[in-house]
Amino acid sequence: MKTTNRFNVIVAVAATILMGMFESSDAQLQMNFYAKSCPNAEKIISDHIKKHIHNGPSLAAPLIRMHFHDCFVRGCDGSVLINSTSGNAERDAPPNLTLRGFGFVERIKTLLEAECPKTVSCADIIALTARDSVVATGGPWWSVPTGRRDGRISKLAEATNNIPGPTSNFTTLQQRFAKQGLNLKDLVLLSGAHTIGVSHCSSMSERLYNFSTTVKQDPSLDSEYAANIKANKCKSLTDNTTILEMDPGSSRSFDLSYYRLVLKRRGLFQSDSALTKNSATLKMINDLVNGSEKKFYKAFAKSMEKMGRVKVKTGSAGVIRTRCSVARS
Repeated sequence: MKTTNRFNVIVAVAATILMGMFESSDAQLQMNFYAKSCPNAEKIISDHIKKHIHNGPSLAAPLIRMHFHDCFVRGCDGSVLINSTSGNAERDAPPNLTLRGFGFVERIKTLLEAECPKTVSCADIIALTARDSVVATGGPWWSVPTGRRDGRISKLAEATNNIPGPTSNFTTLQQRFAKQGLNLKDLVLLSGAHTIGVSHCSSMSERLYNFSTTVKQDPSLDSEYAANIKANKCKSLTDNTTILEMDPGSSRSFDLSYYRLVLKRRGLFQSDSALTKNSATLKMINDLVNGSEKKFYKAFAKSMEKMGRVKVKTGSAGVIRTRCSVARS
């Protein structure tokens, strides 16, 4: 009898250990996490976006990009928002120098602090703002479970080494997505966010003027498209200010146009072109183009939900920063 009881105890302990091993770090994320602690939180965010997004419809793209860049460094913990007096934070890294929307997020945080002090995390604000801004401009809706907590560490080097940049080749893209637990399907679908928004010549001018030691222009870029950009937009390698649509003619519509352009070798970035270099991702793009917008929206939503759970801090991990730009607040 004693032997049986001892065996049962060992089995129970082993089961507990295994459950702990396989329990996801996002286990405490849940829909309507603030229902009791700050019941109006999500409405405050949504109302602020509805009130202001039409004055700056191009803001949806930077906000979803901010969410992406936040999650790829130390998980979705709001660390991309932190300011550094020494210029050594994530937002000082090359991939983040063109990020916009910091003030917009901080204003929402101020509203929430007035309503429910020290309750709603900056990380959750980023996740909800990304979703609601896309929806406000006619794009897809996706579930955003909340309960993320904020980090206090923000390092330039980590952002540089983890965020896929516009010049990334396929190997780099695959490796950096895999590091976050994201697969090739997620890579293709999340790249679809390039269907809205703009970029700068500095993100792609090397494709036009200084691609390699042997060729000046990227041969994988459609020559007619390249000539048009050279003539009307990026007239020199040193142009760092001129704005380009990532999905010309459709940059305010969340649709399949981006993928059609990629197949025509008219994706703006090397990272767009890289998606056609692998047979699996190329097939995924063709399947999306031949499918419906509704199907794309559904698949995109799943990948956004998955990305929003990357290495989140919940429960007793992390903090609730009272000012998103200040680490110790």
